[in-house]
Amino acid sequence: MNEDVILITEKDQLRIKNILSFQDSDDFENLELELDRAKIITDDEVPPDLVTMNSTVKFLNLHDSKEVTITIVYPSDANFAEGKVSVLASLGSALIGLRVGQEINWMFPDGKTKRLKILEVLFQPEANEQWHL
Repeated sequence: MNEDVILITEKDQLRIKNILSFQDSDDFENLELELDRAKIITDDEVPPDLVTMNSTVKFLNLHDSKEVTITIVYPSDANFAEGKVSVLASLGSALIGLRVGQEINWMFPDGKTKRLKILEVLFQPEANEQWHL
């Protein structure tokens, strides 16, 4: 598999693009670029190690060796105290579509670029046949 390829389900892509259509596009240019270059797959093609919407993922910040676990959610479900990070937030945008073992360099609002590595997908709706999520 090409290390640079990101995968996204057709459903996730459509939902995220719909949300982005109501936002200032300059604020989410990186996410839009990632969606445009992503390989679109169907729900039944989703590998169990892929970060999809409503997935709980453990990742490593390679700059400080800190492991973090979050759930990537739609903006209306975001709650940082509960570890629910919006896909529109820099962190959510960086991780969506990656697979276990993949790394990404991503610029955050503070102007710093961080290198993140997916360690584990702890929960994924498609792998658990929770198609409504």
